[in-house]
Order: sequence, then structure tokens, then C-alpha cells
Amino acid sequence: MLLHEFRPGRLLVGLTALALTALYAGDATGAWTTPWYAMVPVLCGGLGTAALVTWVAYRIRRRSARSRSSESIGAPASSSGSQAIR
Repeated sequence: MLLHEFRPGRLLVGLTALALTALYAGDATGAWTTPWYAMVPVLCGGLGTAALVTWVAYRIRRRSARSRSSESIGAPASSSGSQAIR
């Protein structure tokens, strides 16, 4: 049982943050040299990809919710029960 729905965009933002942290940590320890301007494409690329993935996931969830609601085969609420039909 899932406690919450899967959000792939948030996962990508977290992975982007971890990648930037690893690049800065490696540069700070002297393991390698990372120029400051190399972070901009990593950050923009990660956030842009996360935004695209979030949008696609939203469209998929919306489409599946719409198809579930249109597959109702029961009688409409106004004709079932004791309500008067106008």
C-alpha cells in the first residue's frame, strides 16, 4: 500500500541537488577542479528536466482520472433513489 503518490519531478530535483553537492564537495576536497560556471548547466538542466517530467506525470494522472470517471456504468444519481426527477 502506497502512503503517497510517486512524484518523479521531486526525485529529479533531489538527484540534481545531490549531483551539485558532490561536484562542490569534490572541488572543496581537492579531488578535482570544477569551474563555477559548470554548475549553471547542471542546475538549469536538472530543474528543466524535473519540470518537464512533472508536467508529463500530471497529464498522465489527469488523463487516467478522467478515464476512470467516465467508465461509470451505474445509473446516474438523479434517477436512482427517491429524488424527484425534474
